Amino acid sequence: MKPNYFKQESPFRVPTTDGKLIEEHLGLATTKMAEYSVAHMVAPPHWAEPHQNPEFDEITIVIRGRKKIEVDGEEIILNAGETFLVKKGARVKYSNPFNEETEYWSVCVPAFNIKTVNREEE
Repeated sequence: MKPNYFKQESPFRVPTTDGKLIEEHLGLATTKMAEYSVAHMVAPPHWAEPHQNPEFDEITIVIRGRKKIEVDGEEIILNAGETFLVKKGARVKYSNPFNEETEYWSVCVPAFNIKTVNREEE
């Protein structure tokens, strides 16, 4: 990494078993930066993650499709072009219960860390 800039030419593709594409462009896996992370994702139809209680804020920016977010028991549907912030400490579940792919970007502050996402067993 240069002192004043970084150009990402090959994001880290996170191995998954649920059909979801996760490409980290900036963060712990790519730049070893803990301050924030930026990832591009494509969730297949009918995809879902377990509930979690992350120790970081997460911003979701939907590019195409729709995404369902459950925050502290409330359900929100995000459409293409919409942005949503979930504050750290919230109980949240992300899913795509629809019949189309959902493409979105995720920004986490501090950076996404599997040790601080606190996923529940489901």
